[in-house]
Amino acid sequence: MSGELDRLLAEIRACRLCAAHLPLGPRPVVRGHATARILLASQAPGTKVHASGLSFDDASGDRLRDWLGVDRQTFYDESRIAMAPMGFCYPGRLPRGGDAPPRPECAPLWQPRVVAAFTAVELVLLVGGWAQSWHLGRRARPTLTATVAAWRDYLPRHFPLPHPSWRNTGWIARNPWFEAEALPELRRRVGRLLAGLPADEDRSVDQGR
Repeated sequence: MSGELDRLLAEIRACRLCAAHLPLGPRPVVRGHATARILLASQAPGTKVHASGLSFDDASGDRLRDWLGVDRQTFYDESRIAMAPMGFCYPGRLPRGGDAPPRPECAPLWQPRVVAAFTAVELVLLVGGWAQSWHLGRRARPTLTATVAAWRDYLPRHFPLPHPSWRNTGWIARNPWFEAEALPELRRRVGRLLAGLPADEDRSVDQGR
């Protein structure tokens, strides 16, 4: 199965479908090995990630790693954590500021194959509204806040999160339940999966009966 995954990732990295619409040109950013038990699904690379080719290689990545309770080395261990944004290339800027949304051609073309190829994944972290809309479909709530607040409803497969950008510092302050309730459970599940344990303690009990 690892050979199939390697071929898929090579196809993605060679994709030039949206080249005419990308201000910095195509540079698909995706990573992961067949053994990864966690999949990080986000929006699209920013300019720094486009330059480095390394997902969340910025201040928002520092915050995200803190949320997960992992260090940088663990975060970038492809055998443990895979990363596949909704748009693999930097999409540019909106006229009024802010990054443009992922190119609409990208997710329908690649995401079904990506999800199917990472067969060991048990937990998909949905960072931001674009990832939540695609992965949850009709199960997503009308707003990001409502979706993240309902995080328990999407377990054990999915865990919705806001984007860790500094722009969301106010959102975090207005929603104290996120740090008080959601993050401890997120860190617990991530820690168990990285340690080779079932994410749900109850599941290990059930399997032993």
